[in-house]
Amino acid sequence: MENFIVIDLGSNSVRMTITRINEDGTHETVTHMKEFVRLSEDMGEEKVLKPAAIERTMEALRSFKDVYKKLDDVNIRAVATAAVRQASNQKAFLKQVKSEIGIDLEVISGTQEAYYDYIGVTETLPITNAILIDTGGASIEIVLVQNGKVANLISIPIGSVTISSEYDLGNHVSASELFKAVISINEIFQNIWWLKNGLNLPIIGLGGSNRTLAKINRRRDHLFNMEDVHGYQIKDTQVNKTFEDIISLDFDGRKDVPGISKDRADIIVGGLIPVILLMNYLDSEKITFSTSGLRVGILYERLHDILRESVANK
Repeated sequence: MENFIVIDLGSNSVRMTITRINEDGTHETVTHMKEFVRLSEDMGEEKVLKPAAIERTMEALRSFKDVYKKLDDVNIRAVATAAVRQASNQKAFLKQVKSEIGIDLEVISGTQEAYYDYIGVTETLPITNAILIDTGGASIEIVLVQNGKVANLISIPIGSVTISSEYDLGNHVSASELFKAVISINEIFQNIWWLKNGLNLPIIGLGGSNRTLAKINRRRDHLFNMEDVHGYQIKDTQVNKTFEDIISLDFDGRKDVPGISKDRADIIVGGLIPVILLMNYLDSEKITFSTSGLRVGILYERLHDILRESVANK
């Protein structure tokens, strides 16, 4: 038996999943934990992780350690994504994590992150042809899936936190700043040469901002269990109407929208622009939401490794 722990340190939040893997290869989730740490806050053009953000992150990691240190047969895989990937003080931060928490935090590339998203989605949803978009705090991963396989993938170093900050979308949304953001992101999409191969394909949405879009619409549809968004689908018209409603509100107004957490109200406009534009760019009629991304992809990689080891030892 193994307690397999995946820690995912993103730009906006840090999450931990503990999975018990049994001798026969079956597995069950033991614990999910999440803390909003906003690690990418105020990094600026110099891309420096700031002391307050680092301390919030260390406190969250300490709370995670308090849980897993009580377990036996622990195997930890801790990864960091865009904020740490971009940080000029990355080495000092990783050293601090090792010293204070005792874990080796692995900084994965954007393409690795995108591939783990692909594994997480395809292992848990019936996907043949689709475009996956994972909108994080400081990066966006896009994957073109054709015949169930990765055809192309990319990681773009912008996200809900960085877009919202750069274009001042945290409170009142001005038409001029919104226009600048839309033009900028549209230009990025137009420069991805293979993206048009996803024309008319369904979109699979991952990441906190896209899950928030799902939660808002589940509340509107009065569906039981608002948090259960895996496999949930909505049409492009619902997506556009939701975004129209959100951009008409200021920060306080967005905090009162059912489905938007108070920790995300200041970054949700920037977080939804990419998926809105992608659906329009590819003329996609619906989006399906997935809660299985990076962490689930890492879990299934581990399960496949265990299976191969078992077969090799027979």
